[in-house]
Amino acid sequence: MEGHEKREAARRAVRLPAEALLAECREEFFVGGGPGGQHRNKTASAVRLLHLPTGLLVTATERRSQAQNRSAALERLRERLAALSFVPKQRRPTRATRGSQERRLAAKRQRAHTKAGRRGGDDE
Repeated sequence: MEGHEKREAARRAVRLPAEALLAECREEFFVGGGPGGQHRNKTASAVRLLHLPTGLLVTATERRSQAQNRSAALERLRERLAALSFVPKQRRPTRATRGSQERRLAAKRQRAHTKAGRRGGDDE
């Protein structure tokens, strides 16, 4: 899928309700290791969501509850979809105005004058 098509799919998907967004995803449950005790180590409570139209993959393994991990994964998917659908504003090159150039050069002259005053001679 081309970048433009992915961006359009992400823009459309980010506005969908949770159930409709989950319907567009392939949902997998797996055993998420780490701290949490026997309940976490023996049950498939970790969630992996693959958004089929865009190919985005998110996982959530931090909770012991499958439902909590599903909602966390869905939230992450929405964030990634929003980031994918963002189009940066086109920048156009501009030139500094005459007044800003004059102010910058005047500040440089003042700074040079201040530094030159510090160099004073050793005739005293």
